[in-house]
Amino acid sequence: MAGTMEVAMLWSGSGQGQIRSFANSRATRQGGTHVDGFRDGVTAAVTAYARERGLLAADNDPCADRITKGLTAVVSVKLDRPEYLGATHELLGNTDVRGCVRQAVREHLGNWLEPPTTRAA
Repeated sequence: MAGTMEVAMLWSGSGQGQIRSFANSRATRQGGTHVDGFRDGVTAAVTAYARERGLLAADNDPCADRITKGLTAVVSVKLDRPEYLGATHELLGNTDVRGCVRQAVREHLGNWLEPPTTRAA
C-alpha cells in the first residue's frame, strides 16, 4: 500500500458504536477495504489476546460484530492512487489496503493490549 493510515478508537459500555471512514480526506460512507481491514485487525488482535489468556476456547471464534460492539472508530487512509467504486465514490476498492490495515491494526492493538511489564522495550 503506497500511503498512510490513521486510526482512533474507543470502546464504550453502551453497546452502540460506529465506524467513520475516510480515504484521502473524502468520507467513504459505505466503507470499503480499509474498513474491512480495520475490522479484521481488531478481531484478530482481540481474539489472539483472549486465546493467550485462556479466555476463549480453541474452537470458538467470535465474530467481528460481537467484538466491535460498542466500538466507535475513525479510520482514515491517504493513498497515492485511491480506487473508488460506485458512481458516488463512497466505497474504497484498493484490494491491497485491506491486508495492510489489518496487519497494522492487529500489531498495534495487540501491543497495546499487552501488560506494560511484557511489552518490548
